[in-house]
Amino acid sequence: MLRPTLGLLALLLASSPAAAQNSPQATDVTSADIQQFINALPRDRVSDRPIRVVDVTGDYRVGVYGVFRPKEIPGGANKHEVNTTEIYYMVEGVATLVTGGTLRPPGPPIPGSSTRSPGIDGGVSRRVTKGDVVIIPGHTPHWWSELETDIEYLIFRPDPDNRLPLK
Repeated sequence: MLRPTLGLLALLLASSPAAAQNSPQATDVTSADIQQFINALPRDRVSDRPIRVVDVTGDYRVGVYGVFRPKEIPGGANKHEVNTTEIYYMVEGVATLVTGGTLRPPGPPIPGSSTRSPGIDGGVSRRVTKGDVVIIPGHTPHWWSELETDIEYLIFRPDPDNRLPLK
């Protein structure tokens, strides 16, 4: 009789609320959080700042970043020399994003992650508007070649190398 009782006890413990607490926790980022964060970004320069970065399984991190880019400062092309994919979600504005191709004479690498350039040759160009999503794998050149307006967008960064600092 002792064995079935221990088995039942083990089953009850495994399904108890204490066992459920060991599962990964979800992280909320509300639309109000996002809008407040983006509205607080500087308007005189390009920003790319973390809203939240979490360790999702102990194996990798995921970051949600808010970006404001003024029309007057489109910026150059870059290629991140990392495995981190970037997923852009356009919150406001209209711009042309070029991906792939070859960086024009590349500039020096930025220590730790990127190569910069004045533009891209031979990439795929697309007009991005509010609500659009673009997935950019790591090691892929990308460049906002034209900004029709100021733009606000979110970047989701799944980071298998755990480079993103937690926030």
